[in-house]
Amino acid sequence: METPDNATPAGGTDADAPTTGIAAEDWATASAEPQYRAAVIDLLGALAYGELAAFERLAEDAKLAPSLEDKAELAKMASAEFHHFERLRDRLTAVDAEPTAAMEPFAKALDDFHRQTAPSDWLEGLVKAYVGDSIASDFYREVAARLDSDTRALVLAVLDDTGHGNFAVEKVRAAIDADPRVGGRLALWARRLMGEALSQAQRVVAERDALSTMLVGGLADGFDLAEVGRMFSRITEAHTKRMAALGLAA
Repeated sequence: METPDNATPAGGTDADAPTTGIAAEDWATASAEPQYRAAVIDLLGALAYGELAAFERLAEDAKLAPSLEDKAELAKMASAEFHHFERLRDRLTAVDAEPTAAMEPFAKALDDFHRQTAPSDWLEGLVKAYVGDSIASDFYREVAARLDSDTRALVLAVLDDTGHGNFAVEKVRAAIDADPRVGGRLALWARRLMGEALSQAQRVVAERDALSTMLVGGLADGFDLAEVGRMFSRITEAHTKRMAALGLAA
């Protein structure tokens, strides 16, 4: 997953806020609170399955690539996503959590999202990777600001740009330049992706008590329902910027 350099969240995230509360602690200290530990395992499980699904999707999208060069580029990105998955899997094991069990609660929501948003061609696949992955990355970066220092460092590391963002922008803008009619179709597609992604994110949070508690108060120092609303507003604003980078109307 990634947040491309050319589309950082507008206004920044809470990652710039002073480090206080749990965010000032390391894992050994913070995990003494059972509910916080459960929330982090949920978070790492969701992120791990997301990386595994991204690997599978990129490998599948490579079949739609119009050239061998494009196919190789997607294969390289898929490899990077799998490496991210391995880091998360290993971290779950290190904190005495079973990786498959940690990922399982999130598999259906992510599988449903990918099934409902299966691209019909190469360009739709690129837009999906760029828009969908970036929305997820924005969400995890927001949450990372409230995590203990060890978990935060890992989450931010696996959100490093695999290069897919800039690659997608280049290819999509070139296609629109060649045929401006493509822009309207892809803009509608990106709006659908945004709606589906936010719907699934909200569903996942609502179904996991420890994770939702971390987001709306208690365990997450300073988070409240109003802040969750502002968080989703920032994610939406960042999406609008990415649409502009693609040359599409939000």
